[in-house]
Amino acid sequence: MSTTHSERLRGLLEPLVSAKGLDLEEIELSRAGRRRVLRIVVDSDDGVDLDACAELSRTISTTLDDTDAMGEDEYQLEVTSPGADRPLTEHRHYVRAVGRLAKIQPREGDEFVARVLAVDEEGLDIEVPGVKGRKPTARRVEFASIAKARVELEFNRKDKKEEEA
Repeated sequence: MSTTHSERLRGLLEPLVSAKGLDLEEIELSRAGRRRVLRIVVDSDDGVDLDACAELSRTISTTLDDTDAMGEDEYQLEVTSPGADRPLTEHRHYVRAVGRLAKIQPREGDEFVARVLAVDEEGLDIEVPGVKGRKPTARRVEFASIAKARVELEFNRKDKKEEEA
């Protein structure tokens, strides 16, 4: 998708997404056989449920049908939330990851997994799990030192409500 087309779609769709209390994370246009697929990724501090995606999809579909933003070619619209193992690229992504594990690739040094404890404007406070019976260690990581970060899936972690019970 050309930058101009992407910017035009973003300008058209961002107000619709914001009106629903969501953030427009990504717009991706790709080919699937003869038809195009327009994938819109949205998120919020509280997450996004299926009903919100369906409602937003109807709103976006109507708007795209009423404009020539997608041209005459057939396309399929997908409105979705980011995956559970989403990359952390914006400050708000790190804020939403507080309490979760993240795989962090620093600009220098080896990749590691840590729990995000807190986030501020300069960086994040993390807890690196202990290895072989050692206690976890707290660390500070500045955003400028992070090359890549991604939320890690946890299948066996109790949620906070279970821990407090």
